[in-house]
Amino acid sequence: MFNLKGKVTVITGASSGLGKQMSKAFAEAGSNLVLLARRIERLEELKEELELLNVKVLPIKCDVTNTREIKSAAEEAYREFRRIDILVNCAGASKDKGVLEMNDEEWDFTIDTDLTSVFKVTRAFANIMKLKGYGRIINISSMYGMVGNTKIPTIAYHSSKGGVINFTRAAAAELAHDNITVNCICPGYFYTELTEKVLDTDEFQEFAKIHVPMGRYGNEGELNAAAIFLASDEASYVTGVILPVDGGYTCV
Repeated sequence: MFNLKGKVTVITGASSGLGKQMSKAFAEAGSNLVLLARRIERLEELKEELELLNVKVLPIKCDVTNTREIKSAAEEAYREFRRIDILVNCAGASKDKGVLEMNDEEWDFTIDTDLTSVFKVTRAFANIMKLKGYGRIINISSMYGMVGNTKIPTIAYHSSKGGVINFTRAAAAELAHDNITVNCICPGYFYTELTEKVLDTDEFQEFAKIHVPMGRYGNEGELNAAAIFLASDEASYVTGVILPVDGGYTCV
């Protein structure tokens, strides 16, 4: 079960963090990869590592807020593989301030990067999936898209990730007749370049022990199984699902 050999998977935000971790997981499952990020040198390094697993890897420099670059990346990926089976929308960034302090530029940056990019990338690659009548789209939101929080004021991040959740439901309903499933994973506290400074503080570790039922952060790789399942042929009747992987944070 869950063998992705011969599939072609596009992963945004693949140069670091959860995107990089999932790139390795998809390669281990046998999938060829199209890796998108702004830092092409990191993608080239990752390509060398992943190709040791006997998969093909195409790194493409792409700003996921730039419509022209997304269109170009989709065209290049299609020329190379003639198909796209799986898309993982993982790219993201955030300006963290509360509703009373955040300015327009900080709001627009976060919404563009974390929500509008999901729409633009999905539009480009789902149109390729439609040609074959097959697709698996996995959007990476956050448990903060499901709830508020009392620890870090980050209103635009909550809003964008909540938008990703309902974008997932709407896209799942629209694309079902094309045999394209659309699902969403909501990670809890995982280490990435964006989170490590906060997560490493004693204060936040104590907060997590109290508010996360499992009493800890997620470990590297603990998100991968959810993504591989949703990308698989076995998940053919699963669409519009919002799956928290958060140690129980959103269940209390």
